[in-house]
Amino acid sequence: MEKSRNLKSVDVDLIIFDLDGTLVDSKRDIIDAVNHMLRKLDLKEKTDKEITGYIGWGVEALIEDSLGAENSKLKDEALAIFKKYYGKHATDKTILYPGVKETLGYLKDKKKVIITNRNYEFTVSTLEAFKIREYFDHIEGGDNIKCAKPSPCPLEKVINKFGAEKKRSIMIGDMHIDILSGKKSGIITCGVTYGIGKKKDIIEAGPDYIINSMPELKEIIR
Repeated sequence: MEKSRNLKSVDVDLIIFDLDGTLVDSKRDIIDAVNHMLRKLDLKEKTDKEITGYIGWGVEALIEDSLGAENSKLKDEALAIFKKYYGKHATDKTILYPGVKETLGYLKDKKKVIITNRNYEFTVSTLEAFKIREYFDHIEGGDNIKCAKPSPCPLEKVINKFGAEKKRSIMIGDMHIDILSGKKSGIITCGVTYGIGKKKDIIEAGPDYIINSMPELKEIIR
């Protein structure tokens, strides 16, 4: 396990997970949905690498980036096309990362929360499809773009909701925005290297911990 600063395990009561790139590998279904949307609008499809680079900032940003400024007037139509298609195909090719279910079970006595920039409805349907919804005490979707990562806002909401101590709360995610959000909130942060985000971005964000697989979380949290 590669740890960035803190070499000791920590007592944690509240665990905050990102979803895409942290618990599930969803990029293939997102890529397919974006390119379906572009085809429907008679626009040129994007490469896998381009679309992957747009993931993580919420559905509106994903669509805006995929369209480009020159097609911004099509945003509302594009969003509708994307949501209709993705709603039916969100888990066609999406998979749980190795060890996720086992690790969630191991952490059964801890408060566990999802904070994601993906829409709430898509978050819940994905968790239910993989039968892991029951592991989480709360889900915070990214429907309110004014209260989404990298802002500390969604984390502060959840911390306050559960009356958690910040020194006993941890944010786990695959993108630098997850780490930035956690740092701004004053809680412990843990970056994962196996997800959609770039490893170098995670390292540069300076999380307290870095893990290469979800089961390694069991070595950190006590």
